[in-house]
Amino acid sequence: MNERLGSIVDLEKYPIHDLDSSAIKDLISRCKEELNNNSCAVIKNFILPKSLMTMNKELECQLDEVYMSKEKINAYLYAKDDPSLPKENPKRIFMERFNGYLNSDCFSENSEMKFLYETDELLKFVSKCLGVSPIYRWADPLARHAYNVMEPEGILPWHFDSCEFTLSLMIQKPEKGGIFEYCPNIRSPGNENFEDVAKVISGDRERVKQLDLEPGDLQIFKGRFTLHRVTKIEGQKPRYMCIPAYVLDPYRVNTPEHSKAIYGKVLPIHYERNEKRSDGLAD
Repeated sequence: MNERLGSIVDLEKYPIHDLDSSAIKDLISRCKEELNNNSCAVIKNFILPKSLMTMNKELECQLDEVYMSKEKINAYLYAKDDPSLPKENPKRIFMERFNGYLNSDCFSENSEMKFLYETDELLKFVSKCLGVSPIYRWADPLARHAYNVMEPEGILPWHFDSCEFTLSLMIQKPEKGGIFEYCPNIRSPGNENFEDVAKVISGDRERVKQLDLEPGDLQIFKGRFTLHRVTKIEGQKPRYMCIPAYVLDPYRVNTPEHSKAIYGKVLPIHYERNEKRSDGLAD
């Protein structure tokens, strides 16, 4: 067992370094069932308090490097309208967004979060929980394990993720608001289900579930197939979250348009690997 991993994750409660342990087998079984039913599983107090403080400090020391954006986007993370589509198509519904990211390329080599993301123990554990193998760490140099920052009045509207699987690690909780809302399995490969997506965006709550994460909690999430958002931040305390990501295709990265809108810049790799998605879904 890696000594540093044991200083970050509560390995006594969650021995992810030993996938044959009865405790982990039980946890994997629970997570797999929750992910199959609701696209989401939560592991409480996964990160140790001391490591949580380290991650918080890492981020706050680099807040001046966070790319903040206020532009309107649709659920597919694009800001440009397409008048050729029907007016009711959710690609033509644009929502207020105010949040930012400390991009992955800003992380120091010794970063606590970067270290955790790059451990095989976490990768193999998440793969077992999803029941999907192999999965890969995301090749996108800006987005692979970025910190999400939501300041007071910040809001992250309904959207789908570009990567198939996302972890959410709550680092700092706001005073009020910042609630995670999601609609499990609302789309699937080859089926956008625009009608139901438009209903949710327009205010229909029938499919909406809520999750109120606490600092230290780990969420495993099928974000590419599940419409989700974060409600407006209230009070003066920002919301800090790290969102390590895993993918099925080790080659793929964000599209140039997506990278520019969300992470504030485009790198050569985003142009070089800008290919149509094999699942037939919009980014």
